[in-house]
Amino acid sequence: MQRLIKSFSSAVFLISALLCISCRTIRQPSSVPEPLNYSDDDIVQNEIGRIDAFMESEPVRALWRAKLLGREEVIDRCFSNLEELFNKALEEEKYLDAKKYYISLKALKPDWKSEKLSFGEVETLAWNNVPGFCKNTTPPSKISECMKAAVTIWVDRGVTVKHGAGYADVIIGSGFFIDSRGYIVTNHHVIDSMVNPKYEGYVRLYIKLPDDNITKIPAKVVGYDELMDLALLKAEITPQYVLNLGSSSDLEIGDKISAIGTPVGLEGTLTSGIISSFDRKLLALGNVFQIDAAVNSGNSGGPLIDQNLKVQAIVYAGMLQLQGLNFAIPVEYLKQELIYLYGRGEIVHSWIGCFGNTKRENSKKLGLEVQYVLPGGSGFMAGLSEGDVITSLDGKKVSSIDDFNFLMMGYETETILECRYISKDDGTEKSCLVYLDKRPENPALTVFDSDLITTSFVPLFGMKLIPSSTTNKNSYTIEKIIPGSSADDLSFSENDTVTVLDVVVDQKSKAIITSVSTKRKKKAFLDVVINLGTSFESPYYF
Repeated sequence: MQRLIKSFSSAVFLISALLCISCRTIRQPSSVPEPLNYSDDDIVQNEIGRIDAFMESEPVRALWRAKLLGREEVIDRCFSNLEELFNKALEEEKYLDAKKYYISLKALKPDWKSEKLSFGEVETLAWNNVPGFCKNTTPPSKISECMKAAVTIWVDRGVTVKHGAGYADVIIGSGFFIDSRGYIVTNHHVIDSMVNPKYEGYVRLYIKLPDDNITKIPAKVVGYDELMDLALLKAEITPQYVLNLGSSSDLEIGDKISAIGTPVGLEGTLTSGIISSFDRKLLALGNVFQIDAAVNSGNSGGPLIDQNLKVQAIVYAGMLQLQGLNFAIPVEYLKQELIYLYGRGEIVHSWIGCFGNTKRENSKKLGLEVQYVLPGGSGFMAGLSEGDVITSLDGKKVSSIDDFNFLMMGYETETILECRYISKDDGTEKSCLVYLDKRPENPALTVFDSDLITTSFVPLFGMKLIPSSTTNKNSYTIEKIIPGSSADDLSFSENDTVTVLDVVVDQKSKAIITSVSTKRKKKAFLDVVINLGTSFESPYYF
């Protein structure tokens, strides 16, 4: 009898707790942007005012919004303004600025041409002197010479005190010369203390050459990319050998490679193995190679060399507990970004405020399917919708999410591009102009803060919801499940009911976690509480 009473009391407590939680207010935005109604004169006048303000601070955005507005006199004013800025950038030899202005002007008016230089000439000037693309007069002819082109990265952070004793605080990594002027490539995480504004301690950057492990040569950070974990350094030295950058398209699974670096402080270490896989999604953008060459702490930033003595990847991670499970960043990403690492310093990635994945028909890749559009974002304002399939960007073919992300690395923020897509409505090819906004530091958090749960749960957890109760505002019915998502993996299906009990933003682990009470059709409608989580960052935001 006591056991029955105890069970009954526990049940009452659980039901009461669930009722209390189900009444909890889940954080949601007070309003969500809607498409501008350009037939409303007040809205038009307000938009013209915004465009005029943008002309001073964000001239490319002003031109893009003028095009969306459709008023020719406003478009002409913004176009002329950007033309003047383009010509000024040429005069001041700011060729990266000139390049993005040229692309944007051409996107608005395909027949437009500069009276001074062609786009090819502007691009050539922008790429002039970029390390890794200058003629290499000292390439290695054997693997032992490749090892002389590698260096040890030495980040001196002074002294740290532990248990009353002082210890040298040093971060050791690897790098390699890509230019006879002393330019070196390594990982961002190796030199993070040099560029991270949150780090306030003592820090100095040096390199050590393979044939002299005593002398520390001062170096500086030229550019870095936290998302892709790449950095470009410079030391005032003329290297004995410089490595050539290869092309990862030449590689196949099973091809032999060699890793050069400083594992656990052992300078000039060479290990060999094979390419195990091409498509491991371990970075916020892009895929990485899986390799079985031995890699340890200190190898980070070192070159992965093919049998032709060319760099095919940059070593960036190894799993110490699992031998033969190591990873490297394909050299194609480095080649795509070097112009900006050299010319801009910190790389700021762009996006158009969407989420999606590769559209497939059996094994064929058909394009990038838009599964979510952020209200108020570039894609939203340009007219992209859930279900559209992007097939090209700036005239370049897009067959997958990886294609799109790779192409985006070749453009700067504040650029207008033509985007072609297959419309979900009638299956016809259409085009729109998208503006490349700055990618937020935490895209998932931006989505959660900007949109309602009914739609924000699509990119976050893979389920689209519709309200199912007038008395419980946290009760929903699943309208759609995204294949391969967390919701799909946990056996949720369309028409399942869910009650959102809580949504927690965990800043420490950089994740969003939701607790839902549900009865799933695939699990015999058993009443359960399930937690779903998602990272702040994902390669599927674009």
